[in-house]
Amino acid sequence: MPELQRLRADHAPALLAFEQENRAFFAASIPDRGDDYFTHFAARHEALLTEQAAGTCHFHLLVAEDGEVLGRFNLVDAANGTADLGFRLAERATGRGLATAAVRRLFTLCTTTYALTTLRAAATVTNTASRAVLTRTGFVATGEEVVLNGMRGVGYVRELAPGAAAPAPAQSRW
Repeated sequence: MPELQRLRADHAPALLAFEQENRAFFAASIPDRGDDYFTHFAARHEALLTEQAAGTCHFHLLVAEDGEVLGRFNLVDAANGTADLGFRLAERATGRGLATAAVRRLFTLCTTTYALTTLRAAATVTNTASRAVLTRTGFVATGEEVVLNGMRGVGYVRELAPGAAAPAPAQSRW
């Protein structure tokens, strides 16, 4: 069963492999990270760990039993009980409910560990899979049109009950 793990320094090689292997897949529905991201990956990974240690961001990886990264789920700009959720799932891991289950698991961490009560998210209009995950997990479209690196998107919000876990799916797929 995949496990949601808080980002660590030793995740770097598997995370880089995940990003490289899925680059074209991601670029079909979200803005590409660009070559600079891969060239300076080690420094970027270190910077993420520094942000996480400061408590302004919380980064998580969905990791398979063999150590392969299947997805990443990030809570960024955490302040005053609010954070922005961003996520991406490996192409080979799609269609199995993994992203939905991971987002639901994050809700529990948000309320019990990170003191977050509101999550914001955005997805490009063409990213129907991410928009479906957001809707299935109780996010509501704000009606605000957003631009994500030049691509049209939709903004979402999700209120979380303090100290309460989000409703579990009817049947776990993990």
